[in-house]
Amino acid sequence: AVYLLARFFAGYDPLIWIGAAMTIYPGAALGVVFAGDLITLVMFAELATLASALLVFATRTGPAYRAGMRFLTIQIIAGLALTAGAAIYGVQAGTYLITGLGGLWNGLVIGIIDPSTFGGMLILIGVGIKAGFPLMHNWLTDAYPNTTETGAVVLSPYTTTMAVYLLARFFAGYDPLIWIGAAMTIYPVFFAVMENDLKKVLAYSTNNQIGFMVCAIGIGSTLSINGAAAHAVAHIVFKTLLFMTMGAIQLRVGTTKASELGGLHRTMPWTALACIVGAVSISALPFFAGYTSKTMIMSAAESGPGMMVIWLMLMFASAGVLEHAGIKVPFMAFFA
Repeated sequence: AVYLLARFFAGYDPLIWIGAAMTIYPGAALGVVFAGDLITLVMFAELATLASALLVFATRTGPAYRAGMRFLTIQIIAGLALTAGAAIYGVQAGTYLITGLGGLWNGLVIGIIDPSTFGGMLILIGVGIKAGFPLMHNWLTDAYPNTTETGAVVLSPYTTTMAVYLLARFFAGYDPLIWIGAAMTIYPVFFAVMENDLKKVLAYSTNNQIGFMVCAIGIGSTLSINGAAAHAVAHIVFKTLLFMTMGAIQLRVGTTKASELGGLHRTMPWTALACIVGAVSISALPFFAGYTSKTMIMSAAESGPGMMVIWLMLMFASAGVLEHAGIKVPFMAFFA
């Protein structure tokens, strides 16, 4: 890994590295999904980390290098926690095979790791950093805006969604995730409303949307788990679309700062339309994927015992999404 980074910094064509990273990253993410044991899972997760770091470095600017180093440092900490946790938990459980760690839930082996153990807590911390838990999220809003136009499109669907998969696989029904997820939906709203860089607004929005999934995983009911899975798929689609539109603006204008944009609907009408479609879906308006998946999560929260505060937090967060991602992003980019 050090050798590859050294060759990259020496001045080799970054397009080659971007293409390689964009090929390795989805493959590594799929490796995490199909891994049959904890060791293989950790190996593929760290391969995905290396590929994602290359996408951040590929911009080859001062801010990108600094963001990339911060991203790599935080992800190394997450990787160490995940590796140590997997090793310890496997020894305690007597097996590293995922199928040997717990029983079936609707035909799937999920919710199988006990976070009250030392190894389980280390795994939760490692996965939590990758998911952007509160106080562990700065890498997300730091790295996404500084990556390449195409890099942001790849980072958005794979990085945090891979962590959501691991949370569902290992910690479904773990009650503290309900409050962690609810907090994740709330605080990014305020930062996104004040942020000038629209790519960074979408990064905060990613943290917000992951919060809905984490909360649903914590609830642990059949409806909430299905809602989290549906929202993960919907989020991949509409957030990829939104980052693609911001990438198109970056290539055309050279910036995604709201204060320097506006009126682009006249020169980029199809891009504006794509942005509106993504904004409508992330805002969970009827007849769009975001509406279906978020309704499942909200219904699961509403039907749970003692969940009124959580439901109100999710409702507030949904209103915030409409403001910053549904209205602010398309309006400031194309119509202001």
